Amino acid sequence: MSCSSSSGSEGEEEGFDSYRKGGYHAVRIGDPFSGGRYIAQRKLGWGQFSTVWLAYDTLSSSYVALKIQKSAQQFAQAALHEIEFLSAAADGDLQNTKCVVRLIDHFKHAGPNGQHLCMVLEFLGDSLLRLIRYNRYKGLKLDKVREICRCVLTGLDYLHRELGMIHSDLKPENILLCSTIDPCKDPVRSGLTPLLEKPEGNANGGGGSSTMNLIEKKLKRRAKRAVAKISERRVSMVGGEEASSKTEKSLDGIDMRCKVVDFGNACWADKQFAEEIQTRQYRAPEVILQSGYSFSVDMWSFGCTAFELVTGDMLFAPKEGNGYGEDEDHLAIMMELLGKMPRKIAIGGARSKDYFDRHGDLKRIRRLKYWPLDRLLVDKYKLPEAEAKEFAEFLSPILEFAPEKRPTAQQCLKHPWSMDECSKYTEQCR
Repeated sequence: MSCSSSSGSEGEEEGFDSYRKGGYHAVRIGDPFSGGRYIAQRKLGWGQFSTVWLAYDTLSSSYVALKIQKSAQQFAQAALHEIEFLSAAADGDLQNTKCVVRLIDHFKHAGPNGQHLCMVLEFLGDSLLRLIRYNRYKGLKLDKVREICRCVLTGLDYLHRELGMIHSDLKPENILLCSTIDPCKDPVRSGLTPLLEKPEGNANGGGGSSTMNLIEKKLKRRAKRAVAKISERRVSMVGGEEASSKTEKSLDGIDMRCKVVDFGNACWADKQFAEEIQTRQYRAPEVILQSGYSFSVDMWSFGCTAFELVTGDMLFAPKEGNGYGEDEDHLAIMMELLGKMPRKIAIGGARSKDYFDRHGDLKRIRRLKYWPLDRLLVDKYKLPEAEAKEFAEFLSPILEFAPEKRPTAQQCLKHPWSMDECSKYTEQCR
């Protein structure tokens, strides 16, 4: 769960049954936190462990994201884990230039459902996942992708080289733009006046009416979504391509600067907590095979994310099949794109025998349909040959099966593809 204006599970709300002992803290607009320093303004999102609220910091006179963890012990431990890594990142980035979300404060808040650990983070905008959806999964222009990639690589270089930290769950959802796509959702750009006290009729008590209002709002949102879906179907049936071109959204004016967020699964390179890390579609082969991992797993996830930004499609979306599972399909589609996995790597993991025979061939998926990355970009995604070649030359080393052969974030920042014209000129002059 990150601190964006729009992050958290979409569609359904978190559910009222989770507002109980050990669960979420019920927040109302105008509620004060940390001795009155932070005032809740509106809900931004929610996750399995927490809710996130836009709050006003009366000390700094600025808007922040207030993340309120569930109160049960396991959620408190998860919060302490995240605070450890966010604090380390903040302590080493006093100028706030490393493209990593900034932890401002943390404290405990007592409520009827228990004691909740709270984190105060800088307010950021929409996730890259939301940006991809906003762009209707069409893929972004390469200059915009390049700008995003430089920010993400700056963040990864800081985490890896300066802090010795592995993020271990990098994906579009965990990278946030520095400002919102819609200026109206940005409290500063929209000129929002902070609410410094509870609205009339919401001073105390009123739990029943407040809950009823939430239920009514929830039902209205569901109805609106249903109507919107019906309207979309009608447009697609009647208008076809003409209708979609009319509604095409412009990305001009959207600030592409971004930061890496959500350190709930982070670990130190020399003190790892779990064997199975990363979200499925962004998971590196060495994690599937359990052959050990290091910073290079983040680089693999970065490569998958960069491809998704350019094309609008996930690079790897494995599925279970007849007689084989998701892991084996994942390994198969990796090889269809990147070529056969070297035998030494294929048989070198604790779980290799589950998927490969002693020759390094998959046990249950025999026929692979090879489609190299550069040709895929041209044939399926219609990138011009020169652009596809340049991007594939940047991306292919990042998707090396051998983790030690993948470039570091620092090396990627110096690659010609990721550098802007000014940076290239500076390098040439050195």
